[in-house]
Amino acid sequence: MARAQAFYEAVLQTTLASIDAPDKNLTMLGFSGDMEAPGCSGALVHTPELSAGVGGTLVYFCCEDCSNEESRVANAGGAVVQSKMAIGEYGFIALAKDTEGNIVGFHSTR
Repeated sequence: MARAQAFYEAVLQTTLASIDAPDKNLTMLGFSGDMEAPGCSGALVHTPELSAGVGGTLVYFCCEDCSNEESRVANAGGAVVQSKMAIGEYGFIALAKDTEGNIVGFHSTR
């Protein structure tokens, strides 16, 4: 969890905060978010029942310019899977593998 936390904090330039988990088997670290504003927040959750890695849900993080997040991936211990590419009228995406083997996406309109 510490390695994943360091990766996401470095790439997204944010701070994750510990969340009191409802179950003693869970470890949770939350992304900041405003419950009164549009958009979403989220959390990194570790549970012994689930394994990290490719094959699960692909989560995209909204960014001002996804090439910025892409440029921080390698130094944070991850790997770029797909460099910034156009997705037509929807903008641009980049894909990365985090330190735990999960694939995550970054999306921007420019």
